[in-house]
Amino acid sequence: MRFFISFMAGAVMVLLGTCKQAPKSDPDTGANLVTDTTTFSLDEVQRRTFRYFWDFTDDRHAQTLDRAPNRTFSSVAATGFGLTSYIVGAERSFISRQQAAERTLSCLNALWTLPQGNSPTGVAGYRGFFYHFLTLDSARRFKQVELSTIDTGLLMAGVISAMEYFDGDNETERQIRALADSLYQRVEWDWAMQDDGLMSMGWHPERGFIPARWDGYNEAMVLLILALGSPTHPIPENSWGKWLEPYEWASYYGQEHVNFSPLFGHQYSQMYIDFRGIQDAYMREKGLDYFENSRRATFANQAYCMDNPTGFGGYDSLTWGLTACDGPFNGKVALRDDSVQVHTYWARGASSIHVRDDGTLAPTAVGGSVPFAPEICIPTLENLWTAHYDSLIGPYGFRDAFNLTFSQDGRPGNWFDDDYLGIDQGPILIQIENHRSELIWNLMKQSPYVIQGLKKAGFTGGWLDKL
Repeated sequence: MRFFISFMAGAVMVLLGTCKQAPKSDPDTGANLVTDTTTFSLDEVQRRTFRYFWDFTDDRHAQTLDRAPNRTFSSVAATGFGLTSYIVGAERSFISRQQAAERTLSCLNALWTLPQGNSPTGVAGYRGFFYHFLTLDSARRFKQVELSTIDTGLLMAGVISAMEYFDGDNETERQIRALADSLYQRVEWDWAMQDDGLMSMGWHPERGFIPARWDGYNEAMVLLILALGSPTHPIPENSWGKWLEPYEWASYYGQEHVNFSPLFGHQYSQMYIDFRGIQDAYMREKGLDYFENSRRATFANQAYCMDNPTGFGGYDSLTWGLTACDGPFNGKVALRDDSVQVHTYWARGASSIHVRDDGTLAPTAVGGSVPFAPEICIPTLENLWTAHYDSLIGPYGFRDAFNLTFSQDGRPGNWFDDDYLGIDQGPILIQIENHRSELIWNLMKQSPYVIQGLKKAGFTGGWLDKL
């Protein structure tokens, strides 16, 4: 029987000094991560992508690096995806359940014991939220980054997935459930709400809340649902109605849907919540659900790239995918009779709202949409794997991005990223698993917090009505 333990300060404490990172991928550890094949398969993509989260988590605090092999800082969203990746790794026998549980406990214990407070330095978070990026040496706020509501929401989605998966009657898994429950209940979601009924995107101790709000369709659906479902600090029930007021419903490349340009906005929430067959008031009126909405957005993204109005190199039905990702450089460069602004990291995408395209494509745009449109996504992943294996594929799967029009110095040529990004590896691994087994979707359906949040947002139908 599932149970929830409020594991508040002063209860059981596991000292940070006892946190040990689980062994790296090595045959002697029992981790099934070594491969000698170059052949494409979903299993091979998952195995390699999982290695990112297994290998690039720091030893002391078990936080996942934002990017690698260039090491900068850890990302709390990537850490949330890492917690979920350990579940996938255990179920796919890449690691043992015990290894997954030990790594998960180390991570949750660190998150619980890291200092919280309103000081601008020396802390990891405040009011249960966490800063967007944490330093690699001490897991404290990196420079002056914001206390991030969305990154905390994605972290807590990973925390809840761990709470639902580790249901065993042993001390390690009991502690996982206790810590996970306490971390979620500690977040003061209501504190981040503003006078206009919307949640701020973040907060700085130096100057207060960020003016930007979460409203309109984007990646924050899971954030709002978790905030609505909180038993300790829930946001008002009318928050969902305020959130959806600016929705942009339009037809783009023949696909009628709520538009949002980068594909990650259609993927992040649906890594955790199965929206098939459940509808809020808006989707009931439109006669579809958010899963179908994301399916249409995926087809529109491919269709735009096939049309390729700017004439970038390589775009076709098996080479596409616009979303936030790295890029070759910052600057303007000539392209035939015009000039193009090229970027490094940028939220690329195409929809009726705007087009942001500089010739840079990202495998995560395709891999994260596999459940929505496997008939176009899986052949595209296979093509990218086989056509660009030496440049795009490495020990951790797909590198973050590539550009077949401009080289890194701005001249005509090809550019392939050196780095892998945690927030882009996560959707590939987790969404392929949802397509194959519905593993994470089914775990999250067990969470009373997710169920309560969906019901408060007005969702009905499908699996939600069968509980």
